[in-house]
Amino acid sequence: MKPFSIAKPLAIATWVAAQLFTGFVLAQNGLTATDSRPRVGFSILKTSKVSVAERLLVPGGSYVQKIDTNFSAFLIKHNQDYLLFDTGLGTQIDAQYEQDMPYWQRPFFKFDKPVVPARKQLDDAGYAPIQTVIVSHSHWDHAGGVLDFPEATTFAAQEEMATIVQPHPGAGGTWASQVSQASIRWKPIVFLPVAYKGYARSLDWFNDGSVVLVPMPGHTAGSVGMFVTVDSGKTYFFIGDVAWKTAAVDAGAAKFWAASVIVDRDREQTQRSVEQVRAVTQKYPDLVVAPAHDAAVQDALGYFPNWVR
Repeated sequence: MKPFSIAKPLAIATWVAAQLFTGFVLAQNGLTATDSRPRVGFSILKTSKVSVAERLLVPGGSYVQKIDTNFSAFLIKHNQDYLLFDTGLGTQIDAQYEQDMPYWQRPFFKFDKPVVPARKQLDDAGYAPIQTVIVSHSHWDHAGGVLDFPEATTFAAQEEMATIVQPHPGAGGTWASQVSQASIRWKPIVFLPVAYKGYARSLDWFNDGSVVLVPMPGHTAGSVGMFVTVDSGKTYFFIGDVAWKTAAVDAGAAKFWAASVIVDRDREQTQRSVEQVRAVTQKYPDLVVAPAHDAAVQDALGYFPNWVR
């Protein structure tokens, strides 16, 4: 008879305990293991970042203290369908920036290198080409990767299309180098007169309430927000550039005035959109607001290939 050894049972018990602990940690953070994708969920693809004075992002913030701001794309999964909300910075950003960012704005609007485009992250992970891209608006740091998804139909609000067909340079512009190529299949989003969480118009993308778009004009004429209700039942509100930080929403002020003058098409309308987001958060306190550039929020949620579900 072979002598009894506890090594193998102990190893199995240790492995089981590790799996349970990992599952607990992921669940506590609303995440899943990379090989377990949700029915409805999202994953954040950070393409770059930059550190800027807190005051530029948060009213009343410090001129000295610097905080990170992200350039991200948001991968949404719905059953077997995937869509990308914004693209972050793409593979051609260096040439685009050189062509369309004025020299005098470059010290204030820049990005760290290396850039890791959303397309590269998805390709490296073995994802099939994305078929649907929705841009919250057509500014350079949100539409910068549209050309990386030639297989996709790219959607923007109907009100945004006038800007897309007549682009102009600058930090608050829609760049010809990013949106004017004939290969891009643009299609307008037309909102319906269906109320959703305080918004008079909306568009239920999958007709089941899990992904709902709403108009949020001001920053641009056709800025779009997106509500996503994930498997857990929790709802996240992606607000694009209505505000750059959740602290700005809480304060009821969109941006530092000098930055707002450059990037917001209509400052008064932008302020009304901020107030509407604030009203929604007060009515739905469990709602998680996710500005497109808020690194703190995105750090807490985690990044691709992890999923929020």
